[in-house]
Amino acid sequence: MRIRRLLGALAIGLTASVVATPSASEASSRVSSPTPGYWLVAGDGGVFSFNAPFYGSGVAVRPDQDACGTYPPSLDACVGIAAVPDGSGYWLLNTAAGAQAFGSADPSVSLQNCTVFNKGVALDPGFFTEMAATNSGDGYWLVTGPGYVYGCGDAQPPLGGPTSVHIDDSVGIVATADGKGYWVAGSDGGVFAFGDAGFYGSMGGKKLNAPVVGIAPTADGKGYWLVAADGGVFSFGDAAFFGSMGGKHLNAQVVGIAATPDGRGYWMAAADGGVFSFGSAPFDGSMGGKPLAQSVTGIATYARAAPG
Repeated sequence: MRIRRLLGALAIGLTASVVATPSASEASSRVSSPTPGYWLVAGDGGVFSFNAPFYGSGVAVRPDQDACGTYPPSLDACVGIAAVPDGSGYWLLNTAAGAQAFGSADPSVSLQNCTVFNKGVALDPGFFTEMAATNSGDGYWLVTGPGYVYGCGDAQPPLGGPTSVHIDDSVGIVATADGKGYWVAGSDGGVFAFGDAGFYGSMGGKKLNAPVVGIAPTADGKGYWLVAADGGVFSFGDAAFFGSMGGKHLNAQVVGIAATPDGRGYWMAAADGGVFSFGSAPFDGSMGGKPLAQSVTGIATYARAAPG
């Protein structure tokens, strides 16, 4: 089972730099800023915005609701967040029930209008582990632990899934710059390319100190980064290495990575809400050292073009 779902509720310790809660005026100026920011999502569907608009969260509001606002209760976690490309909304991914829309994200896109790209890859499709939005923002791809890929909304035509290989735990899916392909990453460091996504290398078959937990593409789609639970970063294609937390003390394991829009930096998120920034990625705050109802499970980039 994917490592971030197994983390559970962690005791919160100090991580990266912690900033004070911004005032209302500061928060307003952050939302209007064209500089990139990010969202964190926690297992209960809580969303934390840093230099990014807040469109809502999936925290259950009724006793019979599960994380991400779905019901009846099933598993315990939102496992991912995917932003609408223009930053005007996002989806939260429930590991058992699919995605829930916020902001401009299309709420009509659901499991009822998804296509399974690779039926038969496993007897049990497993649970959803990650998602990636299409360029239009009118659809998304979902991937499950055993490697099933679902195309929802305008995430068509089918581009394929890892049917010819066995993936014990798919941990990430990200789309190419033109939205005509995607990569699927496994916890063993394997990377599988589909559509117009190029294969630029992987950590498959190589010794890892900790399992891979996420993947992020470069701006032009000609490379990608993998991040491991210990904060190690592996760069492929035109992805430059800007630093990592590998070999450094972490109060909680890393759960995801998100790239800056210019491809010259990235953020890593840890389960206790700590955020680590590298390259051109600005540090806009974190939940490190602050109380969380459930562990952070994902991070997504907020980007909006500068006015004019």
